[in-house]
Amino acid sequence: MLSSLPLIKPKRLTKKEKDAFSLTSDLKEILVGLLLGDLYGRFRYGKTSFVFKQGLIHQDYLNYLYKVFSIYCPSKPKITQSLPDHRTGKIYSDILFTTYTLPCFNELYHLFYLSGKKVVPGNLIELFTPLSLAYWIADDGSWNKVGKYVTLCTDSFSLEEVEQLILVLNNKFTGGRQLKCYKVKSNKNFRIIIPSYSIAALQNLISEHIPPMMKHKIGLQ
Repeated sequence: MLSSLPLIKPKRLTKKEKDAFSLTSDLKEILVGLLLGDLYGRFRYGKTSFVFKQGLIHQDYLNYLYKVFSIYCPSKPKITQSLPDHRTGKIYSDILFTTYTLPCFNELYHLFYLSGKKVVPGNLIELFTPLSLAYWIADDGSWNKVGKYVTLCTDSFSLEEVEQLILVLNNKFTGGRQLKCYKVKSNKNFRIIIPSYSIAALQNLISEHIPPMMKHKIGLQ
């Protein structure tokens, strides 16, 4: 069920128009971070589209992402409502937008998906930058006010992938910006902790990159 928000009729692109799209290095780095988080990729007919989706509570953040990627999108964000939860009867609302299906997204799709399942790329350390980290935390990070640390929700990744992510976090950055992350058990899965003694380094690393409404996730609001 869709809300009554006005929608723009999607424009159909020609093959030539689709082939003309490209990604700047900054946008590619942002997508790397988002793909470690909630961003979902779809591959059809030799081209890729991305679905950006957040709970309605994060509408400001989703609209911010839309502004960043609007030239790649046929229409503005829309609000959707789920069917009533079979256990609680609650109806949940999300806000989302989808990109065009474009060949310029294919490289990232094939790095992050194996047989349709999202994975951690083997060459992530080469792709990963402070900009990637900022958007990963914006998407999947949470701030613990008491312990003053960040938790990265990595439940969808295997133990081996979580350990790979920790290696990237702990070895990628130097020059006084080193992180010392570790994993903790979360039910049957694992999550990553950026501990309190690494928060100053984290803030120094990404404070200028993280979306302003998400600065609280690294203890800055």
